[in-house]
Amino acid sequence: MKKHLQNDLDDLKREILTMGSLVEEAINKAIASLVHRRPELAAEVSAGDELIDRKELALEDKCLKMLALHQPVAGDLRFIIGCIKVNNDLERMGDHAQAIAERATHLATHDPIEVQIDFQRMVLKVQGMVKRGLDALVNLDAELARSVANEDDEVDAYHKQMFAELQDVMRRDPDTIERAVHTLSVVRHLERIGDLATNIAEDIVFMVEGEVIRHHSAELRRTTRLPNGRAR
Repeated sequence: MKKHLQNDLDDLKREILTMGSLVEEAINKAIASLVHRRPELAAEVSAGDELIDRKELALEDKCLKMLALHQPVAGDLRFIIGCIKVNNDLERMGDHAQAIAERATHLATHDPIEVQIDFQRMVLKVQGMVKRGLDALVNLDAELARSVANEDDEVDAYHKQMFAELQDVMRRDPDTIERAVHTLSVVRHLERIGDLATNIAEDIVFMVEGEVIRHHSAELRRTTRLPNGRAR
């Protein structure tokens, strides 16, 4: 029975990583379609969303069957439960990528807004969180996962900065309102992807250490745990 469980766990890890790769690709294509004004990439994101949805349902079904068949305990149980949560968050990331792609398609048909916002820094930060979060999942690296979770406040700060700047643009030039609203939507979806990357990082810490760090402050998130449960 233990051998069969291990085989299923290995297979589950491969499948969740495949799901992660699909979602990361969708996010990167959606961002590229926006930044480089390439609607054909946005169309690819929309076309691939159904595959992500099917993958999410199949993974959830696999996890539930493993719980019923093997009745795992301790670390194995945490890993399967964690995969259920990560799987759901990845699917939601895919939805946000599709929403960005839809906004990118619209914005590509209009002149860009002249605005002094550091959009590229937010984009790179969110993409980095997603990539490193998946790396932490591959290696079950709790320390790396904690570092990803600690970057969420920085993404929130970018979101607030851009929101304020775009509001000012709309006040100064009403002709930009439609484009600015679409851009604000993109920024909001990026911020939500950052939130979901944080959720995944927190779930990885739970998988590896059995510790729930969701809703903890950044200071508590930085604290790593020794096997005996003491902080270091």
